[in-house]
Amino acid sequence: MQLFVEVVDAGGFAKAGERVSLTRSAVGKAIARLEERLGVQLFQRTTRTQCLTEDGQQYYERCLRAIDELRAGETMLENGRREVVGKLRVTLPVLFGRYRVAPILRAYARQHPNLELELNFSDRQVDLIAEGFDLAVRNGRLGNGSTLRARQLVSQRKVLCASQAYLERRGEPHTLADLTDHDLLPYWRNDHGLAWKLPDTKGALVDVLVTSRLRFDDLEVIADAAAEGMGLAWLPYWLIRDRMQQGSLVEIWGDRPKAAMECYVVWPAAQYQPLRSRLAIDVLVCELEKYPQD
Repeated sequence: MQLFVEVVDAGGFAKAGERVSLTRSAVGKAIARLEERLGVQLFQRTTRTQCLTEDGQQYYERCLRAIDELRAGETMLENGRREVVGKLRVTLPVLFGRYRVAPILRAYARQHPNLELELNFSDRQVDLIAEGFDLAVRNGRLGNGSTLRARQLVSQRKVLCASQAYLERRGEPHTLADLTDHDLLPYWRNDHGLAWKLPDTKGALVDVLVTSRLRFDDLEVIADAAAEGMGLAWLPYWLIRDRMQQGSLVEIWGDRPKAAMECYVVWPAAQYQPLRSRLAIDVLVCELEKYPQD
């Protein structure tokens, strides 16, 4: 049953095999044996894809309900003994995850020696359900998908900054239009730079589309480049606080309103949630509130 669900969720035999460490052939044979036992065809097969038949769709929906019931039973037993056990898989943004979240979850794992903790660091938006993650920490706006639930963790203030040497050489911008005369250091992903939310002269925050000859997909590299005088950067304050205190970076427009990037913990919207996940969420909310953001 579980392998069948993996095939459907992964979208094919080969991808399901990668998840469970089986060959495509082994997965196909297992599904064939299941179809023979049930006496129905679950997949309509072509040379490239496997699509659910009507019987397969009905069986898939019943399998999901059965798995939910099994999870509910496990949760009930786990809650009854109040012991954190099992595997917790979490996906995290690289820098915020490494510096802010990972220390909290490592302490959580030390506190519960029967917990298996797996942390995956990636700035891409991972599909929790398809890739089998229990929790994700995400920066920025969340979508309106009904398959996930979320709690806000913290709000990260972002600042426009540059090195003093750059500002002496190029001058300080005074308006959004002035940015076109400056070298900019955007965070670059999926073939475009993410917009900066900056204040105009009246204090209203505006989304500014950023282009540049310099394109980095790592915030720490952007901070390094800004400190080396290569341009203006828009970065979370917690990341550059030490550089600003040391003088290698200077805040621009410090007297104007600033945008904040919200951070959330999200999880699949299942009816039941294991104790290990619920407690991890509570710990993250509690501990991240202690970090100064300004």
